[in-house]
Amino acid sequence: MRSLSWQEFDRAVDQLAAHARQLSGLCGIHGVPRGGMVLAVALSHRLELPLLEQPCAGCLVVDDVYETGQTLAPYRQLEGCHVLVWISKAEPLWWHAAEVTSAQEWLLFPWESAAAAAADEQRYRQSRP
Repeated sequence: MRSLSWQEFDRAVDQLAAHARQLSGLCGIHGVPRGGMVLAVALSHRLELPLLEQPCAGCLVVDDVYETGQTLAPYRQLEGCHVLVWISKAEPLWWHAAEVTSAQEWLLFPWESAAAAAADEQRYRQSRP
């Protein structure tokens, strides 16, 4: 399990905010529950954009990790929507990532407990063939 720090989080927020500033017409930020919510709050403050309860056309959708794409797939078709993630385990195609890795190790984000993350990993691995 790879443990991520708050310092790494801050660097990712800096990178993602710089990318988002290049986008025009953003109406707000939606964080995908649960992992994207912390990132969404940080970017909302940094970019001075409202935090949205629901995604909408022209918004920025953020998540902590792109693993298989299942979680973020519904946002791909949302008009004018831009998707950002902290870490992508696949080469970004229609989303942007602060970091891309080929490592398949489980990620422990700074806001998570190690025990809960280990249980999440076990459930995830058991759900995959």
